[in-house]
Amino acid sequence: MRNPLKYLLLLATLATAPAVAHHGWAWATEDDYSVTGSITEARLGNPHGELTLDVDGTAWNVEVGQPWRNDRAGLTAELLSEGRTITVHGAAAPEDARIKAVRVVIDGEDYVLYPGR
Repeated sequence: MRNPLKYLLLLATLATAPAVAHHGWAWATEDDYSVTGSITEARLGNPHGELTLDVDGTAWNVEVGQPWRNDRAGLTAELLSEGRTITVHGAAAPEDARIKAVRVVIDGEDYVLYPGR
């Protein structure tokens, strides 16, 4: 091993690459997008919650917040349960049927996950 520091830096970079690629907003092509549909599956928890939303026969993947962010917005597991009809506003990749929720509307109530965004 010629330069152990170089290998440590490479290892650190590779170890964090999947997390960097998965999280964030870089995959979204539309900043102000909305979809309305019925929740068919809910997986809440860390690193963030995910819903499957039936939007006119298409299954959309919806990223909601981390548990603390959902709590702060007032979103409960009951509000994000299967069968609920919701409208999701956020950043999306429509061609992939994927949206990251900035704001969710349920029964006419706004639940803001990212204030100021």
